Amino acid sequence: MTKILVATDKPFAPVAVKGIRKVIDEAGFELALLEAYTSPDDFAKAIADADAVIVRSDKTDKSIIDAGNNLKIIVRAGAGYDNIDLSAATAKNVCVMNTPGQNSNAVAELALGMMVFHARNFFNGKSGSELKGKKLGIHAYGAVGRNVARIAHGFGMEVYAFDPFVSKEEIEKDGVRCIAAAEELYQTCSYISLHIPANSQTKLSINYALLSKMPANAVLVNTARAEVINEADLLKLFGDRKDFAYLSDVEPTNKPEFEANFKGRFFFTPKKMGAQTEEANINAGIAAATQIVNFLKNGNRTFQVNK
Repeated sequence: MTKILVATDKPFAPVAVKGIRKVIDEAGFELALLEAYTSPDDFAKAIADADAVIVRSDKTDKSIIDAGNNLKIIVRAGAGYDNIDLSAATAKNVCVMNTPGQNSNAVAELALGMMVFHARNFFNGKSGSELKGKKLGIHAYGAVGRNVARIAHGFGMEVYAFDPFVSKEEIEKDGVRCIAAAEELYQTCSYISLHIPANSQTKLSINYALLSKMPANAVLVNTARAEVINEADLLKLFGDRKDFAYLSDVEPTNKPEFEANFKGRFFFTPKKMGAQTEEANINAGIAAATQIVNFLKNGNRTFQVNK
């Protein structure tokens, strides 16, 4: 029987697993669960006889892919897929997909939630400020960026966006002001919300030169990837500008230096939480299962990312 493995060191919510199981069962396939595992060896053993695998942020490198003797497809339940070795998958003729848009509202709500949390002094009882009337810059206007814009408009923020891959017309139809260059976005907005992927062009691209252009009382919000931030540059900027704040659901590697020197100017969630909602779990998990069934039964490659 065709075997579908769900390998998640951060397990899906039970209700999401129930939805995934329903899709797999109705297709006549077998579902196997590997949840909260502690070693890559566990993953390698579990994938050995699987025809397909659903992962979240689980590292799926060449050793894991090569261990999948029957492997035909990997689906990342979420948008980002930098945890999967695309070259290794392509070399083995394994299709890799993501599930774009399924987690986007959850990530957007977290981004705005962190902004409110910071603006109100982390709810410490002291007088804070409001988001209304503040200029928000969205760096990358994909599914998450669109949801950030929608929610920010509800707060009465002025919303701007930069994305070289999205047309001005598409951005402005949402009531968002299109900015032609990243530098201009950072010069204009006191809040920046990052939604860029981590790739060879973007890694370490959020650096001192860019961030130092931001206006007074600047706030950088990162619900994207840790790798896009030049952490050494960010620390330097914190030392040079006492009005700068950083909010992230990805802890930086130099977190101890922030804690020692810049208390009250940053907030890091204890783990990556953008997609950690019951609704996002359900949406992404069921989408991943559905895409696997459509691929194995009908050859549908709609969301393939290793073309």
